[in-house]
Amino acid sequence: MRAALQRLLTVIFVVLAGTAVSGCASRPGPELLDTALEPVPGAKVVTVYVATTRDRNIPGSKAFGEAWGRQTGYAAYRISLPPDHKQGQIEWPNGKPDPAHNFVTVEQRPLDHAAFASTVARRGASGQPPKVWVFVHGFNTNFQEAVYRLAQMVGDSGTDTVPILFAWPSAGTVTGYVADKDAATYSRDALANLLTELAQEKTTGKITLIGHSMGGWLTAETLRQLRIAGRGKVLERLQVVLAAPDIDVDVFREQMAVVGRMDPPLTVLVSSDDLALRVSGRIAGARKRLGALDVDDPRVQELALQYDLRIIDISGLQASDEFKHDRFVGLAAIYPKLQEQQDSRPDLQLRRAGAFVFNAVGTTLSAPFSLAGQALTGE
Repeated sequence: MRAALQRLLTVIFVVLAGTAVSGCASRPGPELLDTALEPVPGAKVVTVYVATTRDRNIPGSKAFGEAWGRQTGYAAYRISLPPDHKQGQIEWPNGKPDPAHNFVTVEQRPLDHAAFASTVARRGASGQPPKVWVFVHGFNTNFQEAVYRLAQMVGDSGTDTVPILFAWPSAGTVTGYVADKDAATYSRDALANLLTELAQEKTTGKITLIGHSMGGWLTAETLRQLRIAGRGKVLERLQVVLAAPDIDVDVFREQMAVVGRMDPPLTVLVSSDDLALRVSGRIAGARKRLGALDVDDPRVQELALQYDLRIIDISGLQASDEFKHDRFVGLAAIYPKLQEQQDSRPDLQLRRAGAFVFNAVGTTLSAPFSLAGQALTGE
């Protein structure tokens, strides 16, 4: 049965891939993280910290591969974004990396657990506890792609934050869907332990947890596990965003029934035209995926109110890939403005549960309609 599923997945993805072109001529290899190039004037350098259930199994490389590690590994990478960087994009090298026009690795450092813990607990530039971003990547993502993606998002946001990549051992292949689901399941304890340690660290500020695609499923499962384990104090420290989550809608209902309501409300970023989730739904027997919900559907509005969720349609954002699965990366550039609105205007929709449509031009939210007499916009 698994072999048949893999063959079906291969056929579907090959058909879709015939009309889709990756952002680079070929998949980036681990050699990108083994270089140590100097940034050029005008470049922006971002340090990405890594906690991973991947193993260092690549001969001649210090990068992490797709094999499952027996214990959590740690590292730090300094990534240079070129002066001509375009927001929402990763300027991959086509051949020899050029710091003037490509993302390049400036430095990479293996860390043990103690060094990782002490490093990420540094004070922010303002002297206040630093905000932390924990990014959980999605299906079919190799390690270097995940590192550079988080560097892009943090660089575009312009915020003083500590970015942590939680890298689970995705096989990094379009035919590895079942294997990736197993690898994500394998990583739940490690992610729960990482979040627990961060939440217990007094020198750490707000923790924003971002799970993309299958990483959204891993994130939701970890939240459920934390609640069952009685780690409610950890959940209280989290601000959770599920971006294009590859989760069956009914499974998600059961997960949220255990997790309960969160403050601030858990945010779900959706696009009804997400082709990757359309494929995932077909593989699952035409089961609807959470990240492909239509906010115009009254049932989606009810789901948001029942579990105190912010379900936000981001279809108005330009997609960075042909599958329309990575729209969320464009939010990083306007994150400071959204955060400023949230901090200065507690009456805004950003703090409220409901189903909304994101206006990319005005960086505002609006509700398609009101439900059961409850105004979702607050206007």
